[in-house]
Amino acid sequence: MGTKSAFNRITLWASFLFVVILGFSRLSYGMFLPGIQRVIGGSYGQLGILGTVNFIGYLVGTLCLPPLISRFPDRKHLINRMTCLLLGLTLIGSAFSDHFTGLGLWRFAIGLLSAFATVLVLSIAMDAVRPAERGAASGLIWLGGSAGILATGLFAPFTIDPSHLQGWRHAWVIMGVFGVIAAVGFEFVTRKRGAEKMPSQTESKPRDKESENVYRLLLNPKRLLFLIASYFFFGWGYIIYFTYLIPYLVSKGIPSLYAGLIWSGIGFAGLFNGWIGGKAIDRWPSGYTLASGLTLGTIGVCGVTTNNMLVTVLGAATIGLVSFITPPLMTTALLRRHVPHHAYASCLSIATAFFAAGQIIGPIVGGVAVERYGLQLGVASSAIFMAIAAVLAGLYGQQQRKLEIRDLPISG
Repeated sequence: MGTKSAFNRITLWASFLFVVILGFSRLSYGMFLPGIQRVIGGSYGQLGILGTVNFIGYLVGTLCLPPLISRFPDRKHLINRMTCLLLGLTLIGSAFSDHFTGLGLWRFAIGLLSAFATVLVLSIAMDAVRPAERGAASGLIWLGGSAGILATGLFAPFTIDPSHLQGWRHAWVIMGVFGVIAAVGFEFVTRKRGAEKMPSQTESKPRDKESENVYRLLLNPKRLLFLIASYFFFGWGYIIYFTYLIPYLVSKGIPSLYAGLIWSGIGFAGLFNGWIGGKAIDRWPSGYTLASGLTLGTIGVCGVTTNNMLVTVLGAATIGLVSFITPPLMTTALLRRHVPHHAYASCLSIATAFFAAGQIIGPIVGGVAVERYGLQLGVASSAIFMAIAAVLAGLYGQQQRKLEIRDLPISG
């Protein structure tokens, strides 16, 4: 259905939006945590709850989107336009928070809007790309999240350093303005294609009946259950690492500039991960490919247990290179291959809801671990859930092989 190559204006602007959707609106919170604590107060466990609030909003958004798309199947572009603009504006609004409750409300709204934007931007952009190149296209789009991490790390001297108490506010304003610009750019490049596709939307009549089978498809142990479960545990594990890594480094006396460079290093490594992971999943569309990245990421997380800063940094780079962007982009690409075209947005939204549920649990469990055992073991606890995600991805790959063997024609 799509005719464009993986690298085109739509995927480029979608990648710019993912700088905001993933890097700025969600993961920047972990980087800004020390600065926010100095201004608003609270323990890291309490502030971790605000991370949970953000992902509760994300979960609510992923659950609300499928019925919204079913109710207004021809309004996907309009919903996306409003969502992306509001996301940039709420990011700006959050910069003016003075109290724990106010910031929590902004984080909830940002989570809700980023859930809508994640699914809609991916769905719209992937529709424009040739099927054989959708893994690479997914990699290019998710690469924007790595660029967001890289850019966020460059703000570190102005957001972590005690001499810049309001630095995190200024950074969020700049990020929000960038989000509005990216939303306008994406709308401009997709408007013509959206207009071209309007007549063909009549094919969506059976969507109500198909939506009843979406959960059956995703939660079937013989189809996609292990993939969805892997995505859930990845969300649980990676968010603990990204929430508490910078506070751990700061507690070790690492200067704000170096902490920011480590954070940026994860994002820089992820720039390669987005392209390599996309090419890999196009070449080997298997759960085993996903499991390999998650396994290496688990090993990378364990670097914090060595009390050696070089090993910790190398572990962070490993996570950025092979397992930060890889699971979302590979899950996106695998779903695109194995679900009906008209059900893709709903399936991706539900899969993202499981991912969000993991991210809700993660900061709570991580916060408890931090309060009881300290930041080091709190960060290291993410390895447990990354390992579970790797095992489940391997089981999904095994299930794929069984289906492929069963479907082989019997010769002779």
